[in-house]
Amino acid sequence: MLPAYIPNSSAAAFGGGAPIDGGRNFSDGRRLFGSGKTWRGLILGIACGVLVGLVQIFLASYFNWDFFPVLTVAAVFLLATGALLGDLGKSFFKRRLGKNSGDPWPVADQYDLVAGAFLLTAVFDPQWFFTVMTIPIVIIILIITPLLHRATNIIGYLAGVKEVPW
Repeated sequence: MLPAYIPNSSAAAFGGGAPIDGGRNFSDGRRLFGSGKTWRGLILGIACGVLVGLVQIFLASYFNWDFFPVLTVAAVFLLATGALLGDLGKSFFKRRLGKNSGDPWPVADQYDLVAGAFLLTAVFDPQWFFTVMTIPIVIIILIITPLLHRATNIIGYLAGVKEVPW
């Protein structure tokens, strides 16, 4: 899951610039995604996730690590892209509910990246997804994700990358 976990923090750290929604509002008068969702963050976030995944693939083959699930280049790209698309989708619905950027939205804030990564990978690489994402693996991901989310958000807040620690 590292290719899915890395993009959100990378997008926050390296983002900025032009917002994906171009400052446009939806029919309800609220922004589509918000100023925090930028093209630079999307592209560099996905790139960082893909880079980490490629390093994992290299290390697994170099050291013959057969105790980890086998990653493929396609799965790495889909996990990284899906994570940020899941975050974008959550932001869209968050705006529809009248929540601002940075406002907490428990559960959705923790699992948006997992939902997006799972959905995109299951649709475009179902053989890999249903072979690797067994029930025990999914349970572990569901348990560890909120813990990692909380820890990385606190670190991002202390580093000055995030405005709020959640």
